Amino acid sequence: MAQAHAKARTRRRGSVFGDRFSVFAECLLTGVWIAVACLGVVTYPAAFAAGARHLRRRTAHQGGGLREFARDFGTALRGGWIAGLAGWAVAAAVWVGVLAVRAGLPGGPLVGAVGVLALIGAAVALLRAAAVWTPGATWRALLAAAGRRTVLDPAGSFLIVCGPAVVALSAWFAPPLAVPVLGAVAAAAVAVEERHRHR
Repeated sequence: MAQAHAKARTRRRGSVFGDRFSVFAECLLTGVWIAVACLGVVTYPAAFAAGARHLRRRTAHQGGGLREFARDFGTALRGGWIAGLAGWAVAAAVWVGVLAVRAGLPGGPLVGAVGVLALIGAAVALLRAAAVWTPGATWRALLAAAGRRTVLDPAGSFLIVCGPAVVALSAWFAPPLAVPVLGAVAAAAVAVEERHRHR
């Protein structure tokens, strides 16, 4: 009897480990898909939205694969490219602030600091919006709600900031690692949104 219980516990432990490893592997594969979908320059919001939806399906044991990812990417891209363009506009404005700091203009450091914080906030809001995207949702509404959550849930926002930091460190240590780690960033955003929803 005791042996049977021990075997059952071992099987459950192995099953939990297998499930967690499977999710980790799925995150890495999704990171590759996201990286390829981001090659369109303004397609990164749609890429993260499709990746996050894929991971939500996998963790809910609803299946899904590359075909579903591609379909979601195409749907998210319809309004997502405008969000991508707006993101590049914010990045350009921050770059102007950085140039002002380097040129030694009066107020340059303050402008630069505010610009960097705005860029980080915009990136977090974008990832939070992508994490809850579903077909039919408008990016404007998603981003407005995600902006509020970014401010009202600072702990969750900080956790999401850590994701791009890991990507940057991975790229610094071994550039090819930055590609699969993008899936972990999407997974972190999904986890933070789930945490916020349950709270």
